[in-house]
This record gives sequence, C-alpha cells and structure tokens, in this order.
Amino acid sequence: MKNSRRKFLQQIGATSLATVASPFASFANQEKAEERILRYERPISANDKIRIGVIGYGVQGHFDLDTALKVPGVELAGICDLYTGRIENAKEKYGKDLFTTRNYKDLLDKPDIDAVLICTTDVWHARITLDALAKGKHVYCEKPMIYKIKEGYPVIEAAKKSGKVVQVGSQRVSSIGSAKAKELLAAGEIGKLNMVNAVYDRQSSIGAWEYTIPKDADAMTTDWNRFIEVTEKMAFDAKKFFWWRAFKEVGTGVAGDLFIHLLSGTHFMTNSKGPESIYSTGQFSYWKDGRNLPDVMSGVMQYPDSPEHPAFQMTLQVNFISGTGGQEVIRLIGSEGIIDVKGNSITVKHSLMPEAPGFGGYDSLFTFSKSMQDEMQKEYNARWTPEQRKRKTKEDIVFKAPDGYSDHLDHFTNFFDAIRTGKKVVEDAEFGFRAAAPALACNESYFKKKIVKWDPINMKLK
Repeated sequence: MKNSRRKFLQQIGATSLATVASPFASFANQEKAEERILRYERPISANDKIRIGVIGYGVQGHFDLDTALKVPGVELAGICDLYTGRIENAKEKYGKDLFTTRNYKDLLDKPDIDAVLICTTDVWHARITLDALAKGKHVYCEKPMIYKIKEGYPVIEAAKKSGKVVQVGSQRVSSIGSAKAKELLAAGEIGKLNMVNAVYDRQSSIGAWEYTIPKDADAMTTDWNRFIEVTEKMAFDAKKFFWWRAFKEVGTGVAGDLFIHLLSGTHFMTNSKGPESIYSTGQFSYWKDGRNLPDVMSGVMQYPDSPEHPAFQMTLQVNFISGTGGQEVIRLIGSEGIIDVKGNSITVKHSLMPEAPGFGGYDSLFTFSKSMQDEMQKEYNARWTPEQRKRKTKEDIVFKAPDGYSDHLDHFTNFFDAIRTGKKVVEDAEFGFRAAAPALACNESYFKKKIVKWDPINMKLK
C-alpha cells in the first residue's frame, strides 16, 4: 500500500507537472499532496470512528455515500429517503438490518449518528441543515447550500453557534488541480487577472435531468405530502419529484446545479468574496418537457477590485444541447496568458506583449505621406531595439492529476478530518453562501429581467 502511494506521489512530482524549471514544480507542492495522501495511512482508533446518516438517497446520495465510505473509519448508521423504492435499494445494498426511515428527524434523533449527508432537493437543504445542527450533528450539505438567498444568514449563524463542522458539497474546491491553478494565479503566472470564462455544457437526456421515473411512482410511494411540506401545496407530479432540478418550485435549475460549481471553483482559485453585479438570461432550446427553468443559460458578473484580486468580469454558460458533446472548463484570463481548468487538470498558455508599442502593419502609418512615414519609422527604430519589438515567450505548463485521483474523495476526507481534528474545512457555510447567493441571483435576474446588485463584503442584496 505504501509503495503504491509513493508511486502516486512520484507521479505528481515527475509526470503530472510537465513544466519548465520553476517554483511551481516544487517539493513543497509534493509535500502538500503527500500530506493529503498519507492521511489515509494514519491508524484509525475507535475514538476516530464517524457514523453517518444519509438524508436523500437519490443519484447524488448514492455517489456521496459510496465516496464517504472510502474514507477510513467512516461507518453507515442509517438512510432516509421519501421514495419506498430507494429504501428497498438501501437495504438490498447494505443489509436488511440497516436503519431506514422516510422521516429525516428519525435519523437526527439517533444518538449513534455523528454526521449527516444532506442530498435532498434544494428546497429542503436549509431546513434540514438547521435541524441537524440543532441536534448536534456535523453536516455535509450538497450544493446549493440554500434554496433562497434569505436562508443563508440563519445557516451561517447556526453553524457558528453549534461548533459543528458544516461543509458544502462542491468538490472542485478540494481538487489538487484547482489548488495548482490557485497557486499559479497568485504567483502572477498569467499576469493580472481581468476575466473568467466558465462553461459547463451537456448533451444528453440524463444530463438534462430527465432521470428514469419508476413505474410505481405515486403520491404514496413518494410520500408526496411530506415532500411538499416546505413548498406551496401542489398536486402530485412525478416529474417534480424525480426531475426536481428542472422546476423552480423545488429546485434551482442550471444556476443552482452547475453555475455554482463554476462559482465555487472560481472563488476558491481567486480568493474572491463574490461579485457586485449579476445579470443572467436564458431560453428553452430543446428539453421542452414541462420544465420551467431554462436548458440554456448565460450569466455575466462583475467582480470589484479588492485586496484578494483585481477587478474582473466573469461569464457563465450552461448549454444542455451543446454540439460540443459536453464540456466543463474554467478559463482564467490574465494580461499575460490563460489558465484552463478542466476537472482536475490544468493547462497554462502564455501570450506576452512586446515592450515596444505597435507600429506599422494594420496601423494608420501607411495612410500618411511617404516623408512622414519615413521620418516616423526612423524615430521608432532609434527608440526601440529589435529585441524590444519582439514578443517574449514562456513555456506552457501542464498539470494532470494522477490516474485514479478523486476530488470527491478529497472533499470528503477534508470533511471527516475537520470533524476529527477541528481544522477548518475548505468550504464552510460562509463560503457556501458566497457561492450560492450569486448563483441564485442569476435566477432572480432571469425571471425579473434585471441586474441584481450584491454586496460581497456584507453578503447582502443591495
């Protein structure tokens, strides 16, 4: 086991960092990676055991639980879901003796549960988080942390008062690729940041949330009355239960699902507190299946000059019928190059302006008289050397995470380490709110057709 991990670390240092000789391929970075990996080798005592409950055992609930159980010392103590078929699925997977319930408060009442994973529809996130903290449970809450902006402040306060760990589930902020991009940006590798282009496109029915609906779906098998306890009363609708991301009554659409990934990653890499103006527009291009949240959406945000970063503009894009076949990239654009962040891998390309100003070519010079052209050419040649007129070059940088690396696993490891050691998590309630509020403001902008003003310091709508 140790030998394989050593090989993993050697890959990080040798293979994964294909760079020129620079401080970015440093042993310090290897040590950071090593510290992360070697956590898994630390012996887990009985006191280190963490027993978890899962609230919402749908697609993400399955993924989150599978990953959480890969962290040594983590044990499953119970699962809650409203749909009877998922309760059956849980018992088939973990045994008939597993504690299951359709009421999440039953899980919170269990004294043997230390932490809960909240993987429900967006509309339930804040309510369950508050209830879990009140019961003394640590919380891992899927993004967005909240369904409405006003819910953020009570969650932040409850997290502070409880003394419990709260981590929001945008795993990219735990990625070694994002950490590398953050380091390179801070070191000035691409000059002064001025723009971020962030894209998360898909091209499939599943990607557009048209999940398979079970044949036995009805108001009883889904516990529909409990499902709508935090919403306005609605007649049973299987789509709203199983395709909930597409409906504003219970979900937050592409903004809450995918814009927030792009925002979380950007905020982590730039140390940003958030934008000051937000505008969004969208349309229904292809998935006209009853949804009331668009399948193509774009946003533009202006980030102010701050101690953390220079002013920059951010564009956001989600296209659910993209002819690209799907893509996810955050492009950090600076005055001297770009950093492309694609999942856990990054590419840095440089473009440096020459010291001398432009002269000739596609220029007004040729429109002057011949004598004026000659005179000005002579003056230019005398002032600027041929070397000063050339663009300087820097080699590209490529960073690829080792095969088998999982930022999702790193994110959960950070969460459980925080519970065990008391260290700060990478995405606490405040960070989660700073990402969620601009994302949710995109929906407000879309529906109200207006620019939303946001105070990133005090985290308030203006």
